[in-house]
Parts: sequence; structure tokens; C-alpha cells
Amino acid sequence: MEAAQHLEPDLIILDIAMPLLNGIDAARQIKKLCPKARLIFLTMQTSPTYATEALQVGASGYLLKRSAPLELPLAIEAALRGQYYLTPSIVKPVVERGLTPESIPAIKGSVAELTPRQREVLQLIGEGKGTKEIATLLHVSVKTVEFHKARLMEKLDIHTTTELMRYAIIQGLASAQP
Repeated sequence: MEAAQHLEPDLIILDIAMPLLNGIDAARQIKKLCPKARLIFLTMQTSPTYATEALQVGASGYLLKRSAPLELPLAIEAALRGQYYLTPSIVKPVVERGLTPESIPAIKGSVAELTPRQREVLQLIGEGKGTKEIATLLHVSVKTVEFHKARLMEKLDIHTTTELMRYAIIQGLASAQP
């Protein structure tokens, strides 16, 4: 974490399983310290849950340690161009996980019932933006974003940020970028 903050690298390669701090939590902290840094996970974890969570915290790539050696340079190039790279063996499970009925939040409201600002906040959440980043983009305070997020959750009967992200994607407000 200190090296990332001090060196401000363009790209950081992480693993899910790391000593003291797991890769997902490390990625969250790194994105706060170095928001421009691209993150790539190189891991043994084949679960689409880990891959999805890695993308949600700001990863640009997710590769398995058993992936072909040629994939790492491809992932690095894609990340540095602002694109995403998922190892082919994980793409289908990640996409299927996002499309299964149990992954779609039960909702009591609809996008049409939201205020323009709430739709804007929802879209930015769907795009994977954090609260501070949304506040900066919308020129409002973090507390204002938190207020809108809480109202969204209440109106839509959604209980987690991940569910809000999925809802935004399902509603076409944001796109899941492979």
C-alpha cells in the first residue's frame, strides 16, 4: 500500500489471497490512494464471485495463474488502454452469474419513479464509481451521494451496493464491460 501511494504506478498486479490483507480489500484501498492505477488480478481463484467482486472494486483484468502465459501481456495492454480483460475460462461463468434470476434483485419500484439525480447516481454506481468519485463528478458532497444511495435502496427495496450495480446494468443505465 505504501509503495503504491509513493510510486503511483500505472498498473498493479494483485492476487486474491495475500498475507495480512486480501486482494479485494487491498484493491479498494489502492483505488482510494491511486485512483488512476489499473489493477489486474492474477490468482488461483476460479470462482465467478471473486472475479465479479474484483471488477466491482475497480479491477481492469482477472486472470488465472493457470492461464496461458500470453494472456498477461494482453491483459496489461488492455488495462493500460482503459479496457477490461477476463481470462476466457472465467468470462462465461461471470456473465451467467450476472444473468441468473437469483442475481437480479427483487424490486418494488422502477427507474421511472426515480428523480433525475437518483438515476444519475444509480448510473454512476452501475459504472462502478465509488461514493467520493460520484460526489466529485456531480459536484455534491459525499453525504448528498450517500443520501441519494439510501433513497435508491429504499425505493427499489435493494439492500447492497452490488445489487444496485446489477440493477443499473439490468435496466440499461450502465453496461457490464467484459
